[in-house]
Amino acid sequence: MTDTISSINPATGDSIWEAPVGDADAEVGVARGGWAQWAAQSHSFRIETMRRFANIVRGKLDEFADLISRETGKPLWEARTEVEAVVNKVDISAEAYFERTPSRNKQGELREQNALRHKPHGVLAVLGPFNFPAHLPNGHIVPALIAGNAVVFKPSEKTPATGEFLVNCYLEAGVPENVIRLLVGGPEEGKALAAHEGIDGLLFTGSARAGLALHKQFGKRPDKILALELGGNNPLVVWDSPDADAAAAIIVQSAYMTAGQRCTAARRLIVKDGEHQPLIDAIRKIIDRIIVGPPDADPAPFMGCLIDNRSAEAVTDGFLDLMMKGGSPIAHLRRIDDDKPFLTPGLIDVTAIEKRDDEEIFGPLLQVIRVPDFASAMQEANNTRFGLSASLLSGSPDLYNRFWAQSRAGIVNWNKPTNGASSAAPFGGIGMSGNHRPSAYYAADYCAYPVASAEAPSARAAIKIGLKDPEMERTASDES
Repeated sequence: MTDTISSINPATGDSIWEAPVGDADAEVGVARGGWAQWAAQSHSFRIETMRRFANIVRGKLDEFADLISRETGKPLWEARTEVEAVVNKVDISAEAYFERTPSRNKQGELREQNALRHKPHGVLAVLGPFNFPAHLPNGHIVPALIAGNAVVFKPSEKTPATGEFLVNCYLEAGVPENVIRLLVGGPEEGKALAAHEGIDGLLFTGSARAGLALHKQFGKRPDKILALELGGNNPLVVWDSPDADAAAAIIVQSAYMTAGQRCTAARRLIVKDGEHQPLIDAIRKIIDRIIVGPPDADPAPFMGCLIDNRSAEAVTDGFLDLMMKGGSPIAHLRRIDDDKPFLTPGLIDVTAIEKRDDEEIFGPLLQVIRVPDFASAMQEANNTRFGLSASLLSGSPDLYNRFWAQSRAGIVNWNKPTNGASSAAPFGGIGMSGNHRPSAYYAADYCAYPVASAEAPSARAAIKIGLKDPEMERTASDES
């Protein structure tokens, strides 16, 4: 285990940040000492603090976007949209808090009432991913703080500088230092935080493999909340779509934005066999025009690099494996620079592969599957252990009704990209994509727990059945 964590700009290989590895015990201990006082503040106080946070981030938009861009390799225009999402999360979370976790009173007889209120859990751990190192953890942290929790946040070891910048914005807004804590570290620090007795829950965004391990670990701890936001092997079905060029643009956005490093990215393109070629040709034309380059290149790139060389090698290996098993390349995925993780978009027809691996290849690689009819398309779309996102491109409302009804996914779109999810809606999936605790608008649900109270201003009670009659007892005593 190293004593420091360094952050490397993946587009250049330059070191941009370094800090000592933190201590989970120390950070959780500080947060445990601070959360009760924060929880005692009014909702309006906590929300107003978050609004100051939004204003601070808004004022640092260019600086923040530049850091995200340098640390992740994503284009500067895309990093700016991420910072804007951080700002917008505050108002969305405030609205969601009052809608999803309201206080209610139902009046009864004799001034009695049944009350519903919500309490924070206490100290929540947040483990953040590298692909959206500000927006995704912020989507957990803001609702957690509004609800009255303290937070210990461990960013990905690949994007710690963004995590530090985010925490400093909370502190500048007035969140107490013992309420938001930054834990710098790698996998060992993440494991120590997840297993710590001092946390009351864990909010995790990351791989299905890590999520499965956490689910097993927390299965023995029903006293701790666990919210998992995992990956997907997402299908995009194109059926009787009247505009091949528009469909191709949506497909390219779905598969290749963020260099394919989105959990909602389209991984499988399902098309009607025999009528697919015009669509494939339209996709190929766009792929040939896609600019892949450094974040600040001019003209601006559509795709930046992957997060590191190991990730690029994994995606390249996945492409070669599909070829070896019988896949037919349409657009070859290739490394632009052997020393840096830039990849061109890959498109491969895998229809001939009899047993396809149900894995999330986390990069710019789209697999084409040809089927004879729509029933087969639906069967193929659901042929996955994941269930995060699915989309249909079609001019038929009836087909979309069938698609929506039969799709096993938490996000089901029509004539929109698979990654077109709104923060004003719940975000999550089924199967290996999550544990039925969707984030975004529904994050309020797992950041506080409901408390039901029966209340009366004074004690009034009488037991009217099942007790012996005292008069009968006295009579029996006198007769004896």
